Amino acid sequence: MTTDRPFRRLQQRLFDLAVMGLVGMLALPAVVPYELPGFLHGLAMALPLWWRRRYPVVVFAVVAALAGGQLLTTNFVVVPHDLAVLIAMYSVLTYERRLGWGILAGAVALLGSGLAGVAMSQEMAGWILTTYLAVVSIGVWFLGLAIRNRRLYVRSLEERAATAERERDHLARIAVIEERARIARELHDIVAHSLAVMIVQADGASYALARDPARAAEAVRTIGATGRQALEEMRQLVAVLRDPGHGDTPTEPAPTGWGQVTEAVERARAAGLAVELMVHGSPPEAPSGIVLAVHRIVQESLTNVLKHAGPDARTRVVLTYAPERIEVAVDNDGGTRPEPERLPTGGHGLVGLRERVSLYGGEFSAGPGSDGGWRVRAMLPMPPPGSRPPTPAVPADRAAALGADPAPAT
Repeated sequence: MTTDRPFRRLQQRLFDLAVMGLVGMLALPAVVPYELPGFLHGLAMALPLWWRRRYPVVVFAVVAALAGGQLLTTNFVVVPHDLAVLIAMYSVLTYERRLGWGILAGAVALLGSGLAGVAMSQEMAGWILTTYLAVVSIGVWFLGLAIRNRRLYVRSLEERAATAERERDHLARIAVIEERARIARELHDIVAHSLAVMIVQADGASYALARDPARAAEAVRTIGATGRQALEEMRQLVAVLRDPGHGDTPTEPAPTGWGQVTEAVERARAAGLAVELMVHGSPPEAPSGIVLAVHRIVQESLTNVLKHAGPDARTRVVLTYAPERIEVAVDNDGGTRPEPERLPTGGHGLVGLRERVSLYGGEFSAGPGSDGGWRVRAMLPMPPPGSRPPTPAVPADRAAALGADPAPAT
C-alpha cells in the first residue's frame, strides 16, 4: 500500500499537467481571436489548475475571476479556454469537504452561462448559447457530485476497514491477555497442588528417615507418583497449547471423570492431611469443563490447607449433587499454625477459582470460618439436558487449556 501511494500521486500530477496543457492549447493565438493577450489570459487560467486538488475553492475563485474579467472586457464573448471554469467547478465538488462551496461554484458557473448570451445580437441565438452553456455546466456539476459521493463512500469503507482492523487488533490483544491468564491459572492449579504435596512429603521423609525408614520410603514414593502425575498433566497442557488444531474435542489437562475429585482427596491424605469426604446425591452426567472445575476447586482448597494450616488441621469436603446445580464446600479448622514461611505462598489460586466458576455462571466465596479456619463455597449450575453450559466464546484450543467446552460454531 505504501508503494502504491507515490505511484498514484505521480499519476495525479501527470493528469493535472495534461489538463493544464489542454487549457493552454485552447488559448493558442490560432484558436483565440485576440491573439497574444488572449494567450496570456489562457495561461493565467491554466496555471492555477495545478493546485486544484489541494486548494479547490481558491483555484475556482481565481479562475472564475479571470473568466469574469474576460467576459467584461470582450463584451461577454466566450472563448475555448473558459473550459477552466468547468474544471475548477468540478474540482470544488470533488475535493472540497463542504458541499456548500460546490453549490456556490455551480451558481457562479450558471451566472456566467447567462451572461454569455448577452453578446448575441439575435435574441434566439443568445438563448441557445445560454441554454447550451447552462446544460453543460449542470452536467459537469452533477458529474462532480457523483464522483464526490463515490469518493465519500469509498472513504467511509476505508475508515470502516481501518476501524475494524483496530478493533480486531484490540480484541487480539485482549484475547492474548485472557489466554495468558488462563494458562497461568491452569499452571497454578497443576503445579501448586503437586508441589505442596511433594514439599510436605519431602519434609516428612527427612524427619522420618532415621526413625521410621518405611514411612520415609512411602513418602518418597508419594513424591515420585505426584511428580509423575504433575508432569503428565503439564505435557497434556503443553500439547494443547502447541497444537491449536488438535481436533474438535479438547484434550483435558487433568484426569477425566468424577474420580479425579476422589484422587485429589486421596493425594491430600497421602500428604498427611486429615480429610473427610462427604457426598450427597449421585454424580450427574456433566460437561467435562464443570467436572474439571469441581476438581480444581477441591484441589486448590486442599493445597491451601497444606500450605497455610497447621499440621493437625482437619478438613471436610462436602459435594452436593443436585439436578440443577453442584455445590462444593471445603472447611478446615486451621489446626496449629505453622512456622512462618513454612511453604511459599502465591495468592493467585482463589482468583483463578473465582474466574473459573464465573465462566459457568456460578457463585464462589472464600474467607475465614467461625472456628479460626478457612471455608470455601462454590455453586455451579447444571445445564438443562440436551443444552450446553454457559461458556465463553473461545476457540476449542483455548477452551481446552481452561478445561471448558469449546464455543459452538456459528
